[in-house]
Amino acid sequence: MITGLILGAAVWADGPSPTLKRRTLHGAALYHAGKIDRIICCGGLGKHPPSEAEAMAHLLQNEGIPTADIILEDQSTTTGENIANALPLLDTSSVTIITDWYHAPRACLVARRAGLKATGSAPSLRGARIWPQTKATLREFPAYVVYLLRLKS
Repeated sequence: MITGLILGAAVWADGPSPTLKRRTLHGAALYHAGKIDRIICCGGLGKHPPSEAEAMAHLLQNEGIPTADIILEDQSTTTGENIANALPLLDTSSVTIITDWYHAPRACLVARRAGLKATGSAPSLRGARIWPQTKATLREFPAYVVYLLRLKS
């Protein structure tokens, strides 16, 4: 059994952000392709309700994912918290972390340090706005180093 962990992104005033939709729909596609058996939606409440996890669950249900295969982790606000809070919800050590390609190395690093067999899976960025993706990519380099140093101590 392989569980998919979809890592959250913003919920905007008018609904899920494009990043949250993209990640969630990718998770649904992996589920329908038989690559994951269950999905844990990770993400707490940001500036606008509902929580990222609740918004993802709604999208997944609209994509035909059975409610029984969707688990909510709706307290986390960081990558580290995503993984730590998902650990007690797992019934396997094999996970596919569903996030954007630039975020996957750090998320997998955290998961592996927590004892999980983690692989990353990222949706296509076709149609994504260039500037937000560039900023997010540039942010990941120092964030990876910070997490690497934190996890070593």
